[in-house]
Amino acid sequence: MNMDQLLYITETARTGSLTKASESCNVTLSAVSQAITSLENELGFSLFKRSRAGAIPTEDGKRILSKAYKVLDALEELKQETEVQPEQLTGVIRIATIPLPTLIYTDAIIDFKKQFPGVTLELCEMSTNDIIHEINERRFDVGLIIFEEELRQQHKSLLFGKLIQQEMVAGVSKRSPLALQDSITPEEILKHQMVLYKDDLLLKFYEDLQQNYGKGQLLFSTNQTSVIWKLVRENVAMTIGFDLSFGKHAHMSSSDIVILPLAIPTSVSSYVGWVQPNRRNIPKQVSAFLNQLANQYRFHERHESL
Repeated sequence: MNMDQLLYITETARTGSLTKASESCNVTLSAVSQAITSLENELGFSLFKRSRAGAIPTEDGKRILSKAYKVLDALEELKQETEVQPEQLTGVIRIATIPLPTLIYTDAIIDFKKQFPGVTLELCEMSTNDIIHEINERRFDVGLIIFEEELRQQHKSLLFGKLIQQEMVAGVSKRSPLALQDSITPEEILKHQMVLYKDDLLLKFYEDLQQNYGKGQLLFSTNQTSVIWKLVRENVAMTIGFDLSFGKHAHMSSSDIVILPLAIPTSVSSYVGWVQPNRRNIPKQVSAFLNQLANQYRFHERHESL
C-alpha cells in the first residue's frame, strides 16, 4: 500500500470515475486502474463496483476510504508544516476570483488566518477574461478562473494550474414547474428566459446550445450575481453555470433556487483553476491559501457525500 494508491481511490470515490480520477491526478487511466487493482489484490477484497456508469465504493471500500482520507489529510498537514512556517509569512495577498461559494471562501480564510495571522487577504470578484487582464497587469497576486487549456496557450507569459473540478448545471426557481424534475434538457432551457453570468465560456456554451437545439431567450448577461439570483428566485428567468459557482457546497438546497443537472449526451465539466504572473519565486502565502481553498472544497465534498 502506498500514498499514490490512497490518492487514486479517494479521487475515484469523489469523481465516481476512474477516468476522471486519472485526469484529476494528471496520470494515465491505466496507472489508476492498475494501482487500484493492485491494492484490491493486496487487501483481498474489492474497493469499487465498476460498470459503464462509473465506480461506486463497496462497503469494504467505504471503510478503507474513511481511513485513507485521514491519512491523506495528515500528510497534507505535515507538508504544510514543513514547507511553510506560519510565523514567517506576512504581507498582503491580492486575489481576483470568479464567483465561488461563500462557505468555502469563509472557511478557507478562517483556517488560513489561524495559521498565518500576519497575512492580509484582499478578494475582488470578476470574470475570467478580466482576471487574466488584471494578472497580466500585475494588479493581483493570483486569479481563480474557469480553466481552459486554450488560455494556457494564449497567455504563455502566465502560469496556470487546475484546482477544483466542476460540472455545468441549471438553476431554476423553487416555484417553477421545472423544479420538480430530476434534470433539464437543452430544449427546455431554450424555451425559458435566461440570465447569465458574464463570462465568455458560459456565453459560448449558451450559443452552442442555440446552434444545436434552436433559438433561446437570453435576457442579458451581467457580473452582478445578486441580480441573477433575484431574477431566478422570483421565477422571472433561469440561469446556467458551473455547480461550484451556484454554491453546491453552500447549502443552496435550503434556498429558493433548485439546481438541475443537464440532460445532454456528455456532461460538461471544467475546472476552477489558478493563474499567476510568471515569476520564479511565487509567494508562499499564495500557495498556502490555494492549498487551504482546495482542502476546504474536499472537506465539504466529502461530508456532503456521507
